[in-house]
Amino acid sequence: MTAPSVSLPHPGPGADAGDDAAAEALRAAARDSTAWPFQEARALLDDRLKGAVPDKGYVLFETGYGPSGLPHIGTFGEVVRTTMVRRAFQLLAPHIPTRLFAFSDDMDGLRKVPDNIPNREMVAEHLGKPLTRIPDPFGTHESFGHHNNARLRSFLDSFGFEYEFQSATECYTSGRFDTALLAVLRHYDAVRNVVLPTLGDERRATYSPFLPVCRKTGQVLQVPVLETDPDAGTLVYEDADGTKVETPVTGGRCKLQWKADWGTRWYALGVDYEMSGKDLIDSVRLSSRICTVLGGTPPVNLTYELFLDDKGQKISKSKGNGLAVEDWLKYANAESLALFMFQKPRAAKKLHFDVIPRNVDDYLTFLGKFPEQQGKDRLNNPVWHIHDGQPPQEVAHLSFGILLNLASVCHSEDPAVLWHYIGRYAPGATPETAPILDGLVRHAIAYYRDFVLPAKQYRPATAAEARALEALRAALAEAPPDAEPEALQAIVYEVGKAHGETFGDLKAWFKALYQILLGQDQGPRMGSFIALFGRAETLALLDRAIAGEDLSA
Repeated sequence: MTAPSVSLPHPGPGADAGDDAAAEALRAAARDSTAWPFQEARALLDDRLKGAVPDKGYVLFETGYGPSGLPHIGTFGEVVRTTMVRRAFQLLAPHIPTRLFAFSDDMDGLRKVPDNIPNREMVAEHLGKPLTRIPDPFGTHESFGHHNNARLRSFLDSFGFEYEFQSATECYTSGRFDTALLAVLRHYDAVRNVVLPTLGDERRATYSPFLPVCRKTGQVLQVPVLETDPDAGTLVYEDADGTKVETPVTGGRCKLQWKADWGTRWYALGVDYEMSGKDLIDSVRLSSRICTVLGGTPPVNLTYELFLDDKGQKISKSKGNGLAVEDWLKYANAESLALFMFQKPRAAKKLHFDVIPRNVDDYLTFLGKFPEQQGKDRLNNPVWHIHDGQPPQEVAHLSFGILLNLASVCHSEDPAVLWHYIGRYAPGATPETAPILDGLVRHAIAYYRDFVLPAKQYRPATAAEARALEALRAALAEAPPDAEPEALQAIVYEVGKAHGETFGDLKAWFKALYQILLGQDQGPRMGSFIALFGRAETLALLDRAIAGEDLSA
């Protein structure tokens, strides 16, 4: 998967933090901001850290990744949201260094061969082994885990995220986790007792937080542990053939079961903040208890809601009912996707193609408001969080909806055709001077081609509707040549009111205009559309509709 490099800036103080007085004023505004990243950052700074620098010298943010599959839209959402909290924290506490770890659970044993990879038979021969010890089915990297880790890094790099990649394999095999693993061995029964009540009878009888790595097969084993020796740092397990095997728990010879692994990682690394999905609430609770048993403090956690498909069902990678990052980026800019992730993270949201236009237009609206805002209002504006306080400024703005309808009425997929109208509507606007708009023109054409055009159904005007169109044509023809969009909109309103016996209300009038002129039930603000499309072109379109011509051609 490839994604264009976009401007989602690295965490920093923001454009407003120039001199000391301005920076202090901005921090004061951040204290009052109701934006959720600042709420999270304040909870981290005040409740967990008590305003002090941690003993390790920095605050650690973490996001986790299971590398048995490719990065997906949830990966983007978690990293961009965590980055927003990190950015808010840095404004509140610029004296405290921060780091963000993107942690890959690449020592997990592969339980199932993914459907979307080559050489599946070869991979099947290595089931149960850590991902970093399975040959790369793509033939490009040291292992399957290394391949998917590279894809993760490329994915995150394409969006400009600032992070440090961390590998579970490296942490286990290098000795970095050894102290924590020995702590689990010392508190073996206490850790087990955290998890046991959540298991069924059969699983409870054999559960161990440790998963030995078999010396003979290299597989991660889920086997009964018969003895533990904290002083020696070893355990004894029963192998599949019934033999007893003693092995150190350190040096990559064992890994931990999921909940114990997560809690131990928090303890070993000193993780201060990590968010996770609603489906992991129980895992967070248990892992937090395990972290506490080991003597650590669990991180501040935000639980975000899961995405839903167009039918209201939970999105699942296995079902394939979701919307991929590359799908969104085909039809809209990455900033609009970041806005989607920013808005109400604790609320379930539909993630489907039809939410894209609204998010693009909302992004443009927030972008337009930013220059006029000050203090807390700026910090509450999503574009501050998307662009680290430095959102781009661009004079020429047209809504995504308007661009879709312009593509519709022009019957063209050529950006130059749309720019012909845009340049006349906004003199001086060009693809070079308005790069945001230029990108949206291309996105709008793609969205129109794939989603709007196939659903178009023009209908002819009735006799009464044709008389209303004639009246609209006459009124527009008589309007001053320099009439602004609002004045043109008022003309459309007045004609609709004058023909109330035909339409009943203005809503029905506008719906008729959209169906007859654009072939759809919904459409743009007509005054803005007429100004963009051009008065002469609109009159010609009305003439064709009045004459009963086929407007789909």
